[in-house]
Amino acid sequence: MDEKLTHPRIRVALVDDQQLFRSGLAVILGAQPDMEVIAQAADGTEALAQICMHGPDVVLMDVQMSPMDGVEATRRIFGDGEVNLGARPKVIMLTTFDWDEHAATAIRHGASGFILKDSTPEFVCESIRAVHGGSAVIAPQSLAALLRDEPVSTPELPGPYLELTEREREVFNAVALGLTNQEISSKLFLSESTVKTHIGAILRKLSLRDRVQIVVYSYENCIGR
Repeated sequence: MDEKLTHPRIRVALVDDQQLFRSGLAVILGAQPDMEVIAQAADGTEALAQICMHGPDVVLMDVQMSPMDGVEATRRIFGDGEVNLGARPKVIMLTTFDWDEHAATAIRHGASGFILKDSTPEFVCESIRAVHGGSAVIAPQSLAALLRDEPVSTPELPGPYLELTEREREVFNAVALGLTNQEISSKLFLSESTVKTHIGAILRKLSLRDRVQIVVYSYENCIGR
């Protein structure tokens, strides 16, 4: 059987205003057996059009571009009814700085994390695979540092969180600490499949998109701090 049919390649869109940088990334990703670059764009406006047209799985989105930057493009991707994208892609922000307030804002809008533009090719590829698989590409400690100057909403526990079962809260806290499914399984004496089931229920009940959103939710609502 054709392996491509069994394991479809990850469809990636590259969004950056530096053509040379985009071209280099395209060569690197195109050489991966499990990836293909299906669209490129030089700014947020062009990115939205390309995403609508090609439906990528993962978007590498530069933070600073004009006239529309990556933060605004990310907001529109995940905004309710703003852009008709069908299935929303996962978004990884590309930034030059370790602590970038714009990246933090993009994560609040729905991005699955950020990577530095001078990251190694291996790290970029692994980040794409991780995000495509439902993980985040930023450590919770780094995310907390990014959000530390942002106002928190309220010290009172939000209603949706209170509706979680005791076990779901235990899993929630473990995810917020950055533990992997395997680590959570070992800590809570659960099978990994059960951990995945709990995480799915948590995301659904709290209307969150992925694990990085659990970290944001935990920080904003002073849960576990």
